[in-house]
Amino acid sequence: MPELGNEGETIMERLAIILSANSCWNIVNFRLGLIAALRHHYRIIVVAPDDAHRARLEGSGVTFVSIAINSSGLSPVEDLRLLAAYLKIFRAVKPVAYLGFTAKPNIYGSLAAHLVGATVINNVSGLGTAFIKRGPLAMLLSLLYRFGLRNSSRVFFQNRDDLQLFIAKHIVRPGQADLLPGSGVDLARFQPSRSARAPGPFRFLLVARLLWDKGVAEYVDAARLVQALFPETRFQILGPVGVNNRTAVPMADLDRWRAEALIDYLGESDDVRIAMDQADCIVLPSYREGLPRALLEGAAMAKPLIATDVPGCRDVVIEGETGYLCEARSAESLAAAMLKMLGLPAEARREMGENGHRMVEQQFGEGRVVAKYLDALGLG
Repeated sequence: MPELGNEGETIMERLAIILSANSCWNIVNFRLGLIAALRHHYRIIVVAPDDAHRARLEGSGVTFVSIAINSSGLSPVEDLRLLAAYLKIFRAVKPVAYLGFTAKPNIYGSLAAHLVGATVINNVSGLGTAFIKRGPLAMLLSLLYRFGLRNSSRVFFQNRDDLQLFIAKHIVRPGQADLLPGSGVDLARFQPSRSARAPGPFRFLLVARLLWDKGVAEYVDAARLVQALFPETRFQILGPVGVNNRTAVPMADLDRWRAEALIDYLGESDDVRIAMDQADCIVLPSYREGLPRALLEGAAMAKPLIATDVPGCRDVVIEGETGYLCEARSAESLAAAMLKMLGLPAEARREMGENGHRMVEQQFGEGRVVAKYLDALGLG
């Protein structure tokens, strides 16, 4: 039982809850709304590798603890060290609950949390490279997930395909699994623009980390095909390059595409609304997603969408209503969808955007995500 703090401070407010992901960036971009709600009930500790987003994270009122996580590493020795590091933190903090995000925190953080008796709630926001390619690595990851998640009180998924896959593989039990509407969209921040877009050519925008699995190569190849017919069309990319991932796009490739005038690289931004506001269509040709935040935020801003017909993406893009779907790993199919979008009258594109905005308002608001977590923690 924790000691009482200052006068007026309740015991519940002294109880600690740990959140962990593979980067501060992940927590800052996807979990600040959840943190704000949980701070009414708990002392919040975030465990993640240190990065450029640490200051903003600490500014949200949490205690930050740095941990080394090699997200793409395959060394058993390195992963055992990670488990030991988690266990050391958990024994010192004695949290009542642990919320895990991304693969290694969901596996090794959960194992440590189970050992100290904390309630564990996991969020499988996407299955990543290993599950996309399958093979021995996918089998190993399935086994690790089975150990990490077996005693969790709740395992959230962001689309039904991933949930059913984990149940079919006996990684989780049906009673553990539940669906979330993504990481939730802050509807107060992401709204349709009230001003006219600046004049200029039609702009497609890809918002993502620069990973091959996000369909970056297909996006560039589709740009080449479309520009052969409509040379003024612009193809923008917004997102971090050089990330720690086996499928990261090398900077040299990005430089070559820019030199060919195929894409406009907008860099990395903490506020994607500026670029989205000036875009005509949001594109995500990913190979597989949880529930893609970029598409949800684009829809919330009433932008028409183009994405691959894969788990996660097809939960947001309703063919002909909020945008167009294309085949995964096919630049030709993506280019065809882009040409179809370019051929639509402005009023039809505007109607698509309005349909998407209504859908996000009704189904994907951040408040729905927070409510699910509070219920899982017995606070609903």
